[in-house]
Amino acid sequence: MSLEETTPPPAKRKLLPILIGAVLMALCGGGGFFLSYKGFLPDLHRESGDKAPSPADTAFVPLDPILVSIGPESARHLRFSAQIEVPKDKARAVEELKPRIADILNSYLHVLTPEEIEAPGSLIRLRAQMLRRARIVTGEDMIDDLLITEFVLN
Repeated sequence: MSLEETTPPPAKRKLLPILIGAVLMALCGGGGFFLSYKGFLPDLHRESGDKAPSPADTAFVPLDPILVSIGPESARHLRFSAQIEVPKDKARAVEELKPRIADILNSYLHVLTPEEIEAPGSLIRLRAQMLRRARIVTGEDMIDDLLITEFVLN
């Protein structure tokens, strides 16, 4: 027996369905991206009963500026101020909880190190952490967003 008789021929037929599948997946993915990017698909993230809040339904509750020393042996300070975006009918309740919100934000900002504040993308992470803490104090449905108006490290 020769070597040619024992080796099977290359399986070109097995490779063809894989290539066709890969091309179809790329086309479907590109088509889906195009349709969602151009706005042809509805917003699937929002539940059917939810609607985007209109500016008339929104109120902003300003927080008092916070000045915090950063690090135990550092002479640096962080100046922070923000506004809380709330539904208009819950603004009064959030206004009454401002001292608790300020306390929890002050406690959180006080333990930060200068490296955590100066890291790339840190403001987004810090904002998310502060929003989560404020929602713990007030309840999930009371606060829509936390808008940072001043964040200065000197």
